[in-house]
Amino acid sequence: MNARDVYRVTELFEEALCAYTGAKYAVAVDSCSNALFLALKYSLAGKSLTVEIPSRTYPSVPCEIIHAGAKVKFIQIQGNTLRGAYQLKPTRVIDSALRFTASMYIPSSFMCLSFTGPYKHLKLGKGGAILTDNLDASLWFKRARLSGRRECSYHDDNFDMLGWNFYMLPEIAARGLLLMQQFYDLNGNPKKNEDIELPYPDLSRFSVYE
Repeated sequence: MNARDVYRVTELFEEALCAYTGAKYAVAVDSCSNALFLALKYSLAGKSLTVEIPSRTYPSVPCEIIHAGAKVKFIQIQGNTLRGAYQLKPTRVIDSALRFTASMYIPSSFMCLSFTGPYKHLKLGKGGAILTDNLDASLWFKRARLSGRRECSYHDDNFDMLGWNFYMLPEIAARGLLLMQQFYDLNGNPKKNEDIELPYPDLSRFSVYE
């Protein structure tokens, strides 16, 4: 076994995500929150923007927008719940924590998935991923999630990029690869999942996000 082998199980899980969702590339990370952060950092590229999101969503979403260097604008929605996926406008980042189904990928987007918590279709305890059809972005995400490293032994690497420690642990990826089988019928055809709907607080009430 060489140092490169430890990353193969994560790659296999990413390939399974692509086959099911229709994305060209998938990059597994340790949470949807960090997937959103990386997608926003890449999309903003130092630009100062105001990003629009629903007023009722998971509290980490406005946090990641602010951490990525943007400002938050809350859009009021009807009711007390959020369902399915939504775009972080004007970027192409999509919060898909509540949607995971066959052929779901939207072209030219960064769709951020969640495998964390008891309500998700794919329950890994903790984890997330970014779906994309952008090769350059996928390569940046893979290094950014691994402290700027290439997928080799750090004794052999040439460090020329800053990153974060967002890598999905191989044991979680292995569990994900095993559980992906539940999304296919006995004939190997992908099954559709209904969007999840959850109640969230109205975050526009809180000055911390201003």
